[in-house]
Amino acid sequence: MGRNVAIIAAAGEGKRMGRRKQFLLVGGKPVIAHTLEPFEQSPLVSGIILVGPKEDLDFIRKEVVERFDFRKVEGIVPGGLRRQDSVYRGILAIEGDCDLVLVHDGVRPLLTRELLERSITLCERYKAVVVATRITDTIKRERGGFVLHTLDREGLWAAQTPQVFAYNLILSAYKRAVEEGFEANDDSTLVERIGQRIKVMEGSYENLKLTLPEDLPLVEAILRRRGKFL
Repeated sequence: MGRNVAIIAAAGEGKRMGRRKQFLLVGGKPVIAHTLEPFEQSPLVSGIILVGPKEDLDFIRKEVVERFDFRKVEGIVPGGLRRQDSVYRGILAIEGDCDLVLVHDGVRPLLTRELLERSITLCERYKAVVVATRITDTIKRERGGFVLHTLDREGLWAAQTPQVFAYNLILSAYKRAVEEGFEANDDSTLVERIGQRIKVMEGSYENLKLTLPEDLPLVEAILRRRGKFL
């Protein structure tokens, strides 16, 4: 088995929530602790680099990593101005050999170990994998407050994380983006633009990203149903 390292991007300020979502308590644990669990539990993950807000690194170390005994965390590094900068810092913090890099949102706490391991296995074959869900709603393109046209949703997917890549591939993609000043909303976009085909793996609608206050009760309900807390 190769050495696979997860980059957990948890440096966001939570502007839409009004507070840092990664530290909100759900069932007595910070959201980020729930996010880390499948990576800690999976034998296919060798190490974890946790990227957090610069001023909260001590809190993360003491109240998350040490308190909940996350032994695979190899580094806790400060994030950058953008998510893209934060992930790149995480990649650069990887020490020693690395085969696959798994990038995951710190506020996506409902990832299952089964989904995680399936993405790793698929990446061993295809070198680049994005977990995504099929678009089920009708999608409208708007301009000036009015519908411009309706998109054909056939073949449209909503990208999630984890996104998994061969180490040399994601490193090259990030270096190219930095050199050319290119910015993207997700990691697979950077890999696409250097010519690598990305394998789409169907994920789960439960693997949601905690974004708005109304998302929190849903996260709590799903974790409770899974028996994570009473």
